[in-house]
Amino acid sequence: MFNRFIMIDLEKHLPKKCGFDPKKIVVTPGRPVALAKDFETDYTGTYKAKKDAEADLETNVQRLADQQDLLYASDTYSVLILFQAMDAAGKDGTIKHVMSGINPQGCQVQSFKVPSAEELDHDYLWRTTRSLPRRGQIGIFNRSYYEEVLVTRVHPEILGHEHLPPKLDKKNIWKQRFDDINNFERYLTNNGTAILKFFLNVSKDEQKRRFLKRIEEKEKNWKFSASDIRERQFWPQYVNAYEQVFTHTSTPWAPWFVIPADHKWFTRLCVSQLIVAALKSLDLRYPTVPTSKAEELEKAKQELLSEK
Repeated sequence: MFNRFIMIDLEKHLPKKCGFDPKKIVVTPGRPVALAKDFETDYTGTYKAKKDAEADLETNVQRLADQQDLLYASDTYSVLILFQAMDAAGKDGTIKHVMSGINPQGCQVQSFKVPSAEELDHDYLWRTTRSLPRRGQIGIFNRSYYEEVLVTRVHPEILGHEHLPPKLDKKNIWKQRFDDINNFERYLTNNGTAILKFFLNVSKDEQKRRFLKRIEEKEKNWKFSASDIRERQFWPQYVNAYEQVFTHTSTPWAPWFVIPADHKWFTRLCVSQLIVAALKSLDLRYPTVPTSKAEELEKAKQELLSEK
């Protein structure tokens, strides 16, 4: 069945020497997650040198460009890629490097920040639903609807701004939203959208080092925000929220991948391998030209060749 293609075919379409063990990054559906125990932030697989990973990333960038061309031409499937992470985990850089070779006409990147007044007047999935990729397109969400079970869970006072019905059972709101999201993602996959969900797993120590670099290097000052430090104080609460997300929303049709993010070069390599493998698993083909069209092409060819 299509809605299980990732779990069934992903490992089969990874290179034989992909450089890492897929079991070390995929969240097995139905299994409770303890982030620190189950996933390493500094894992680099079989890669010992940055230059080797960068060489393989360059190869994957070209493979991704080829697969995107097939995706666009076939106009049957779409691909939705979600990035979630703690601050400074490298989402922007990963998107920039991994997607550097694709045709901009076939890709759209959307970042989701604090909801606007208009967005708060709709259900919490509305603003992301209107940005879903069309068939033949790759859509990238830099943060996503998962913010509604992450930052909103860490700061529940946000719910007071969402104009929720007074009779809503707020004691079970997170379970309800997990169910909503699982059903939404199953609906998308059933209708031809392949979903890849990446959590860039950076350690607290590495985040501190990157924050200090943003402060100390003038050309990186613009990246720093005082709110990043305030949110860092809620690290344990965010870890718990993410563990609940992974436990309840990693499904056979849309599993979570926890990507080690202490080494940016490995993060980018790993993400690129998984995206290429997922696209290959769709078994994309260029459209077949009907007989009438083939005859028309042959006629046009002869006319061009006969020109003086």
